[in-house]
Amino acid sequence: MPRAGLSRDRVVEEAALMIDEVGLHRLTLAALAGRLGIRQPSLYKHIDSMAGLHRDLSVHAKRELGEVLARAAVGRSGAVAIHAMSHAYRDWARDHPARYEASQRMPSPGDIEDEAVSLAGVRIIADVLAAYDLAGDDAVDAIRALRSALHGFVSFETTGSFAMSANVDRSFERLVHGVTVALTQWTDPTLLEASPTLDHRGTGES
Repeated sequence: MPRAGLSRDRVVEEAALMIDEVGLHRLTLAALAGRLGIRQPSLYKHIDSMAGLHRDLSVHAKRELGEVLARAAVGRSGAVAIHAMSHAYRDWARDHPARYEASQRMPSPGDIEDEAVSLAGVRIIADVLAAYDLAGDDAVDAIRALRSALHGFVSFETTGSFAMSANVDRSFERLVHGVTVALTQWTDPTLLEASPTLDHRGTGES
């Protein structure tokens, strides 16, 4: 029998549980309907398409990850906050690799809800970095660096790309520590001046 009180949120929550088990790309509407105890056509009362469901899963995952990061960082600042948030990020991605994959989907232009939840996640990282008193492009560079470091590591890890024998936990600790050390020197002008790749290409300057 169909489950009572079925809603769009309930459909998305069940889909999130399903992709945890089978992977994002093996999600089918037929299988999801079966889990919910309804016929597939009844799903269209709550979602408009598979593409729409993937979009809803992305928003759901971004919101969940943001909440995880916010809880980890609350009451902490500086390097302590970065370490706590980074470990929470990694743990959530390892526990929910398909949801993590969904969370990396870019919002479609004009999708206000998706844009808002995506920005909220970035703001959490920005708030954690506030202790380093960065502003303007310096702050943007730091946010990008931290996001890239975490995403790169967990993407390799969740896809089984770390085959060498060295302890992966230790590697992650060193990565996060390296970021925190770099942030203490982030605005040192001599570091940018010494970079052989920083020139005027792409800036519109001659």
